[in-house]
Amino acid sequence: MKKIYTLVLTALILASCGDKKEVSVEDILATNDVEKLKSKKAELDTKQQELATQLEKINDKLDNLNEDKNIPLITTLKVKEEVFTHFIELQGNVQTKQNVLIYPEMPGILESVFVKEGQRVSKGQVLAKIDDGGMSSQLAQLETNAELAKTTYERQKRLWDQKIGSEIQFLQAKTAYESQKNAVKQLKSQLGKSTIRAPFSGIIDDVFKERGTVVAPGQGSEIFRIVNLSNMYIETEVPETYIGSITKNKDVEINFPVLGETVDSKVRQVGNFINPNNRSFKIEIGVPNLKGKVKPNLTARLKLNDYTNPNAILIPQSIISENAKGEQFIYIIKDRKENNEAVAERLIIETGKTQGNFIEVLKNLPSGSEIIMEGARSVNNGQVVKVINK
Repeated sequence: MKKIYTLVLTALILASCGDKKEVSVEDILATNDVEKLKSKKAELDTKQQELATQLEKINDKLDNLNEDKNIPLITTLKVKEEVFTHFIELQGNVQTKQNVLIYPEMPGILESVFVKEGQRVSKGQVLAKIDDGGMSSQLAQLETNAELAKTTYERQKRLWDQKIGSEIQFLQAKTAYESQKNAVKQLKSQLGKSTIRAPFSGIIDDVFKERGTVVAPGQGSEIFRIVNLSNMYIETEVPETYIGSITKNKDVEINFPVLGETVDSKVRQVGNFINPNNRSFKIEIGVPNLKGKVKPNLTARLKLNDYTNPNAILIPQSIISENAKGEQFIYIIKDRKENNEAVAERLIIETGKTQGNFIEVLKNLPSGSEIIMEGARSVNNGQVVKVINK
C-alpha cells in the first residue's frame, strides 16, 4: 500500500512539472524586472549561437555534396545576322521660302485695303490701292498724244512709201511716235505700282497698315505679310563628317514635340558649302503640312539614316570589356555538353556604330556564335561554365 502512495505522488509531481508553461517575452517585458530581462536575453543569445553553429554545419555539408559549386552559372545568346539601320539625331526649324513682307513701291496715301488677316488669296490678286496723285490723268493725256503721234507717223509712212515728202519728215514722225509710246509704257509701269498685288497664292498673315495711312518705300513701311504653308521645309546643319553618308533622297524621320506628331520624309537638297566656323553643311527636308498644323519656325527633331547594313551582327554594349591594350573583347562558349557545361573563350572583336543599347560587331564574331550574357564579367578564359538559359 505504501508503494502505491509513492507511485501516485511521483505521478502527480511529474504532471505538475509537465504543465508548467514557458513564460513569453511579452510577459517578461510587462514585469519590468531587470533580472528576468537579463536572464531571458542570455537564454536567447545562447539559442542564437546554437542555431548559427548548426546552420554553418549544414551549409558545409551541402557544399561538400554539391559538385557544381565552383562552376559559374551563365546565360547565353546566339547571335545572327539582322538589318542594322543607324541614325544621327539633329534639330531644325520649319521654314518656307514663301513667307514675304509686302512693301509699297511708291509713296502716297493708302487709299483702299481689300483683304483682311487670315484671308486666302491667289497669285496676282489685288490687295490694296495707293492714291496715284493724279498719275491717271497724266496717263490719259499721254495716251491722247501717243494716238496723235501714231496717226501722224502712219500718214507720213504712206507718203514715204510713195516717194512723197522727205525722209527726214518720216524719221521725225517715227521718232515722235516711238517717244510717246515709250512714255505711255513708262507711266503705266509707274501707275501699276499704286496697285499692290499678291506675289503668290497664300494666306494674309498680317495687315500692318490701315486705310488712310501715308506709306512710302523702305524699311518699316511693310503693309502685309503673306505666307504659303503648302511648300515648307526644315533646314538644319550637319557635321562635315557625314558629308559622304547624308545625300539627297536619304530617309528622315521628323518628330514635332509640340504637336506630338511624327512623319517620314526625305532629304531634298544638300548644300555644297561647308561653314568654316562650325564645319557643317546645310540640308533641306521637305515637310508635309499635316492639315495646316505645321507653322514656320516650329521646332522639329530629326533622325537621319546615315548607315544601313542588311547583314549586321549586333550585341549589347554592356557585355563588352577592354584589356590593357585597349582591345575590346567578349566571351563565347565552345564544347557545350549535354549537361549544359561548356568552356568560356575570350574573343577579341572590332565594333562599329551604336544604336541604343546595341553595337555592331565588324570583325571576328561569325553568325551563330553563342555569346555569354549574364556572368560575362565574372568568367575567365578557358574556364568551365554552366549555361542556365530559360
